[in-house]
Parts: sequence; structure tokens; C-alpha cells
Amino acid sequence: MRLIRARIKGYKSIKDTGYFDIERTKTIFVGPNEAGKTAIFQALQRLNPPSGIMPFNPLRDYPRSDYDRDIARGGIDPAAFTVVECHFALEPSDAALLPKGFGNATYVVGRRLDNSSWHRIDGGPKQLMFSDLENDLDRFSSHIDKNFKKENPAAPADDDPSNELLDILGLMGEDDRIDGDLSKRLLSWMKSNLVYVDEGSAEEERYKRLKEHLLNVELSDKSLKICRSLMPKFVLYSNYLKVRPTIHLGKMAERIEKDMIEDPIYDYGNKCFLKFLGFTAKDLSMTGEISKADIQSDEELREYMDRLDDRKYRLNAASIRLTEEITNIWNPRPDRPEASKLEIDVDGQYLKVVVKDELGVSVELDQRSEGFQWTFSFLVVFFAEADSKHDNSILLLDEPGTSLHALKQAEFRNTVSKLSEKNQTLFSTHSPFMIGSNEIERVRVVELTNREAGTIVCTPDTATDYAALLPVQEALGFDIAQSMFSNGKNLILENIPDYWYIETIADMMRTAGVPSLDKDISIMPVSSTGKIAYFATIMHAKKLHVTAISDSLSEAHKKDQDRLINAVGARHVLRSRDFVDQDITMPTIEDLFRETLAKAAVSELGWDIMQYVSSMQTTPILRIFDDRMGNEYSRTKLAKAFMNWASRRNDGFSSFTADEQKRLKHLINEINASFK
Repeated sequence: MRLIRARIKGYKSIKDTGYFDIERTKTIFVGPNEAGKTAIFQALQRLNPPSGIMPFNPLRDYPRSDYDRDIARGGIDPAAFTVVECHFALEPSDAALLPKGFGNATYVVGRRLDNSSWHRIDGGPKQLMFSDLENDLDRFSSHIDKNFKKENPAAPADDDPSNELLDILGLMGEDDRIDGDLSKRLLSWMKSNLVYVDEGSAEEERYKRLKEHLLNVELSDKSLKICRSLMPKFVLYSNYLKVRPTIHLGKMAERIEKDMIEDPIYDYGNKCFLKFLGFTAKDLSMTGEISKADIQSDEELREYMDRLDDRKYRLNAASIRLTEEITNIWNPRPDRPEASKLEIDVDGQYLKVVVKDELGVSVELDQRSEGFQWTFSFLVVFFAEADSKHDNSILLLDEPGTSLHALKQAEFRNTVSKLSEKNQTLFSTHSPFMIGSNEIERVRVVELTNREAGTIVCTPDTATDYAALLPVQEALGFDIAQSMFSNGKNLILENIPDYWYIETIADMMRTAGVPSLDKDISIMPVSSTGKIAYFATIMHAKKLHVTAISDSLSEAHKKDQDRLINAVGARHVLRSRDFVDQDITMPTIEDLFRETLAKAAVSELGWDIMQYVSSMQTTPILRIFDDRMGNEYSRTKLAKAFMNWASRRNDGFSSFTADEQKRLKHLINEINASFK
């Protein structure tokens, strides 16, 4: 089951985030301090938390500015106020467990301020409302009453079957849903009165129809129970949770037994560590005290030695597992002395974690870098909170890797991507090194520009807070800077959609075995023709090879075009108009594969402009989209939809028409040739 959409209301700084979409694997949340990123993760976790997580508390959690009006004075009912609502898509393995008709449904679940929850299924068979049955039930009960009185003329009116039906229905209104419990009671009532239904009559058909509707309700309830059991657990890891490298077991056992929290940050991490190891502090403490073993016979000695060996073997297995996992995440470089072999041992009353290098030298965990300690603590808390069911957990990482070096953060970004292949991952960050330039579509911006409105979540193209967008801008700037000064061949494009198209098409060509874009060519998207000229001029001055694709041909951009041509030469300035067959006014890259792009838009977005593509052959396709789709259209959204469509195609480059393949091959060949 996969989270696809969420909404949070009435939690700390959040009045109403609005609905925000979640990516299939990794979603990145950016925003300034105090904007509400942590609050979003805390609210999400409470939908389906690990054990030991505090529930919602109206006094502590509801927005303070509205507390008096809504909570103290009863402005809202906590039992009716939903704080967190999540929508889940079903994976094929999930859908296979559900009754027929529910496979393409969306599971929607929410938790209210009083910690009660609700759920429903959208997109499955229509939910049965009382208004759907009211008329049939009235006529059916009247028919039963009539035949009941025929057979029981002396029975008082209170015995009429319709009275029992009224008791079952209670105060049901037209807009009330028929749930599983009511469905069972109605089916039982109908069955008990079936003897009063004339065989072969219209009422017998009505009976069958009512029965079918009510049995479908039971299937819906069954589907809800299955979906509830499949819902992933939300595992939140805060940067402030740590595992102490040396734990005094006796003191830890006493604090746990007396519920004394000495250090919330370390005690929680230490509890997770013990849970991961499969021991309690008391067990390890008592095993380590030989005087308490009270050994008086060979049998007792063997039992005691068995306990010691059991502890040793289990700790050794845990050491091996953590070493494997931390190696995958930490990714130590073989050319550097980065020790990563972990050993967990008990020395008397102390549980210790040490790290051993290739020479066999052991150092305590707290003598390693903050970054290494963070990675170790993250793994321990993750495995413990997931209760060994981490394959069905959603990871919420609150500002991970802040203590890592910038380049290590960039490596850890790839680690998060690997984690997200198995566990859908949401993480917040201030660091541009945690955001790849090809991951901008995965970013959600958390803004708090107005205390009255509270925290909201939006996409980068709709964000208004410069501070919130800064990590995204810096990520793009860093990527551009790296490309500018480390690559001999540079292809400059006007915008990110052009970058996505070129990259995606080049990958499709490589997969199909068609000559594609040279891999040593670095692609650099900028935001305007003016910037193309600026970057090209600087890079050309540094003796770097530059080719640009520029489609802005208006008079307003003529000076920029002239500057660009003067800087790199006309041979190194390519335009989409040179690669289209039709006489299109101001074409763009999208016009090289108009028909396929239109198909992708229908498939991914439901935007159907196919008839206009063929009838308006001289009109740029982006203008057609803009005219026909109105406010719903954006170039970025269209490009992202094309990438998603292309990633799921088995036919790859052959999915383009023959003419489109010809144009795209021509474009790629010209790009490659410009660097010869």
C-alpha cells in the first residue's frame, strides 16, 4: 500500500495544509525553520504509529491561537475533527486480497483529535446510502405486514414486522451510510420474514435486490478491514534521537521499571537499541551478574553458560546485521581508512558498541564522527520502530544527515533513494546537497508566511516564500556550477522541461540501441535566453565547449540571440525549427514529437488534444495545450507527465512515430556533431 496524498489540520502551527501529493518513492520537504515540517511528520506518524508514541492531546497539540475558541469554548468537537487524512493506492499484491471490484480503489483513512479514526474506500463499488434502499424497504415491509396480518389476525399492531424494522433503522436519514452492522441486522430481519413474501411475486424480486445490495455492503466492510491490516506503519526518525555508545544496564533497567526518564533523547534511542537486540535491560543486567546466578551444580553451570552463549551469539548476529546495513548506507571508500565494522558486547553491567578498523583497532562509537553516530542511531531506531516489519513502513526522516559533510550528504541522498525503493520515504532538509537537480518534481515546499493561515504545503512552482525555496535554488545552482567547471562539453538549454525531455529521450534511445547523446556531454538547464548567452560566454572564455538549444526568437530576445551566436558561433546554436517538418510558428522541442506527447498527456493527465494536433499542424503544440487546458496546463506538469509515461513504456524509443524518430535522431546527431 502506497501513500499518494495527505492533508493535516489543527496541529501545532498547522491550520490546514491543504491536500498535498506524495511521490511513489521519495518526497522531499523544504522550508525555513519553524515553518512546520516537523509538525507535518509528527501528525502523519500518529495515523499509524509504532508502539509508545504519544497520541494527540488537544491541550498540547491544537493551534494555540484558536485553542480558547475551538477547544476551551467548544467551538469544535474533537470526536468529529480530523487532524490527519491520508489516501493510499493499492499495490497489485494488495488488490489481489480484496473482493472483486475493489482492486482499483483508493483507501482513505483519518485520525481525529480525540484519537478515534475513520476510513473509507473511494473508487470501488458505490457505497450504499439509506436513500438507495428507503423506498424498497417501505414497500417490502408493507407487503410483509399485510401477509403477517392475514396469518395472524389476532396479533396486536405492535407485533407487525415493520415495527422491528423501525427499531433497526432508528433515526437513519437519507444521507446516512449503510454499514456492515446495519446490513447484517437488515439481512437477518428480511430472512426471518421471508415466509410472508409471496413466491414468484414482484416482492420476491425486491427481496433478492435488497439482499444483493446488503451483501455488497458486507464485501465493502471486509475490504475496509483488509485495507486497515495492510496500512503501513509510519516510522519517524528525528535528528535528535541518539543511541548512547555505552549503556549501564542496571541503571537503565531501574529507570525503565520505575518509568523514570533521565534523558528523553538518549533513553528513547537506548530503548530502541535493546528492542532491536531482542533483550531487556534487566535480562542483560542479570545475566552479567555471576553472583546472582547462584550456581551450585553442574546443571546450573551449563544453564548459565548456555545463557551467556545465547547472549553472545545474538549480539554477534546483531553486530553483523548492523555492519552490513551501515556499510550500505555509509558507503566507506576503500581508498580511505573509514572503519565501519561494528561490534556489540556486554562487559559486566555495560552494553558497549565499538567500531573496528582494518588493523583490528577498536574505538568506542562516540569517538567516531557525528555523521557515523547519526547513521548508526538511525538504523537502530528504524529497525526497532518498524517492529521487524520495515518492508511495510513509511519512513519519515526529519532533517537527516545534518552532521554529514556536504559530499557525504550527496552520497546519503543516493542512500535515501535506495531506502525508498523498499520503503516509501518522506524527508525534510535545509541542505541543497540532499536535493538532486533531477528531483525538483519530488519537492514539497512548506510555508508559514501568515500566522493566521498557518502552515501550508505547495509545489516549487506555486511557492511564494523565497526562504522556503532557497535549498531548491541552491541545489540547482550547485549542479550548474559543478557542470560548468568540470565538463569539457556542455549543452545549455533554456529551461528544466527541455532538460527532462532531452535526458528522457536520450535514455530511451540508449535502451533501444540507437545512437544517442554522447555520455560525456553535460546538460545544463537555465531559465531564459539571456542566461543561456551569459553562461555560454563565460564557459567559452574558459575554453570549454558549448552548444545551446534556444527557441526564443522574438524581437525582445534578439540581442541575447546575437550575443549567444557571437560567443559560441552559429554552428553551436541549435533551434527546434531546424528539426521540424511543418511550417510551425516558433516551435519548441515538444513539436518534434507532437503526436506521442499528446498520447502521453491523455494517458497521464487526461488531457485529450489529439484531434487538434492533427488539425492545427502549424500551431505550436504548447499553444494548443494552453488554449485547450486553460489554468490546468503548465509546461512543467506536461514534461513530468511525459517522463512518467516514458518510464513505464516497454517499447521505449519505438513508441515514437517513424517521423518523430527521424526528427529526434537528427537533433541528437546535430548535438553530438557540434562538439566534434
